[in-house]
Formats: sequence, C-alpha cells, structure tokens
Amino acid sequence: MCGQHLQSNATVAKDGDARRGARTGCVGVVIAVPEPMAGELESWRASFGDPLAAVIPPHITLVTTTPVQDWEETARHVRRIARCQAPFRITLRGTGTFRPVSPVVFLRIAEGFDECVDLHGKLQSGPLQRDLEFSFHPHLTVAHDVSQAGMDAAEAKLADYASSFMVSSMGLYEHDQSGVWILREELSFDAEPEHAGCAGGGRD
Repeated sequence: MCGQHLQSNATVAKDGDARRGARTGCVGVVIAVPEPMAGELESWRASFGDPLAAVIPPHITLVTTTPVQDWEETARHVRRIARCQAPFRITLRGTGTFRPVSPVVFLRIAEGFDECVDLHGKLQSGPLQRDLEFSFHPHLTVAHDVSQAGMDAAEAKLADYASSFMVSSMGLYEHDQSGVWILREELSFDAEPEHAGCAGGGRD
C-alpha cells in the first residue's frame, strides 16, 4: 500500500454507480510480519533514512489501495478467500529494487512467492477487480523514496538477509479520511493444506 500510516475516503467506482445505501471506501489487504522480525526490519528501514519506518509496520501487500462500491460485499469476498487458504511459509532472502521506475528497495520473497501471487489473483477479483499499472510482484519494502545513498545502503546491507515466518492470516484495512490505514479484520487462513483453494461461497 502507499505511504500512509497503517492503523475512508468515500470513493465510488469510475462510473459512479455505487449501490444505493452501500458503504464505500478504500481497501488494502496485507500480510503482517511477526515480532521480533518486524522490529528488526523497522530498525533497518529507519537506519536508511526512511521517515515511514516508525508509522508503517513491515508487511507484504496483497491488495494495494483499491476503491470499493460496497464494503460489506468486499469484506465477505476477502473472508471467503481466507477460509479457503492454508497457512504457508514465507522466506525473505536478499534484496531487489524497482529503481529507476520506482524509488523502492525491498527484500525478495524466496519462499511463498507463488502463494502470494495466487492469493493476490483471488483477492483482486469480484468487488476488488481493477486494472493495475504494474504486474503484481510480492515483496517487503525496506526503503522507499529516500536518498540514492540510503537506497544503495539498503540494497547492500541487507543483501545477505534471510529469515522465515509462517503466514496464517491476512489483514483487511480501510483507508480513513485522515490518511491512516485502519485494521478492520485480521482473517485467519482456515483451510487444511490438502483443501486449500476451495471455490464457491459458503457461510460468511
């Protein structure tokens, strides 16, 4: 997600045809990084001169800022996908960058990359369907919009970084009118590995 605090502006679809009476807003879905890894990565990000280190906890974005016509329909959609997802392992290893297209240095996802791509594809459908400017590339940002020296330092100093954690949930966030991302629901992955990827609705 973009660089606001993680904690709605009322927005409708491009055609302005929001369902009458439906609550609209802006949505994001992320995987949080657990402690103590999160604290370590926050310290690294701050050391590279990134002012957002203290206000944006380390995370992997699955759905970036997306306007929705109906919040409850969207929440049901995200809950369904969580119920059909089995926990999986993410391993962060080494660095990469989106420069010169975007001033970002990130940790690469060496394990769990395909699961993140698959989750993104399922989430960015139905009420969250939209055309993205760039192809989805899961990553964990460690420096964003800092000096070239800061980005060079991030890319070099974390080049040998390696750490893993299990992912068993994802957070559904709403962008409020003050520019803060507010966690609305932390949704557990409920499927057993052999039953992951279930289709259809079921109860919400």
